[in-house]
Amino acid sequence: MRTTTLGTNGPSVGRIGLGTMGMSFGYDPHGWDDDASTTVIRRALDLGVNLIDTADVYGPFTNEELVGRAIKGRRDEVVLSTKGGLVVGESGLGLDGRPEHLTAAVEASLARLGTDRIDLYFLHRVDPQVPLEDSWGALAELVAQGKIRALGLSAVTLDQVRAAQKVHEVAAVESEASLFTRDAFDDVLPYTVEQGIAFLPFSPLGRGLLTGAFTNPADLPRDDWRSTQPRFTEEAFAHNKSIVDAVRAVADRHGATPAQVALAWLLTKGEHVVPIPGTKTERYLVQNAGAAALDLTTQDVAELDALPAPLGDPEA
Repeated sequence: MRTTTLGTNGPSVGRIGLGTMGMSFGYDPHGWDDDASTTVIRRALDLGVNLIDTADVYGPFTNEELVGRAIKGRRDEVVLSTKGGLVVGESGLGLDGRPEHLTAAVEASLARLGTDRIDLYFLHRVDPQVPLEDSWGALAELVAQGKIRALGLSAVTLDQVRAAQKVHEVAAVESEASLFTRDAFDDVLPYTVEQGIAFLPFSPLGRGLLTGAFTNPADLPRDDWRSTQPRFTEEAFAHNKSIVDAVRAVADRHGATPAQVALAWLLTKGEHVVPIPGTKTERYLVQNAGAAALDLTTQDVAELDALPAPLGDPEA
């Protein structure tokens, strides 16, 4: 596995990470299997996929417990990333960026993960009811205490990154980014490249569309939340599938998969870009990891850059 550093001064990580959300939250629940997921996480470490990303809200809480069990005995091989600041209430997901909540959330995450430090802790979303400086300052205190090694921001604007930097170093930024979702490419990604901040694209495979595995919206189970997403409607799907077909054409030139091309394209966008695709199977894990070795040509990148926008904006 080719490696980079997590930002300018961070630890060495594989160019491809592993997002674990889908193992116990959000996607098709019929595919959830903790034993199989444990095997996938351990296999990831064998492949050099050592950045493992979770969050307290996944489950909620059970995903961190799963990751904690999976990395037991191999903790030193892992760059462990988790997140806080989202909460699950009766009406769904909410925000809580209060310092006291974040402090308690970190302590709870440490316990569930079975570790005494978190390598990278993200403020999952900025709470508009709490000054960012207060949320970020509370997390900075936990860095000073040795409970967190580095801090990151998820789904933020450039102004929010700059505001946080005035309080404490921003080691990484997570944003949804893929051939389908390019909003961050306008300002956030270029700024991270300029500043030497790690950039972690989540949903780098367009929430599964860029794998090429879906032939029509009916492929999704009803209780998979993507079945209600705008990009998976019948109207949008035909257009979006044509984009996937164009990605497949590039993949065919390399004997690769569409997913590998989509990930390799992201790697061309910066030295410290580390996509975190999720998967519940070893087969797709190995394929995703293989993207780190795929060298796209200048022509490939130009063709992919020029692809049209998909129909149906994603919902956060």
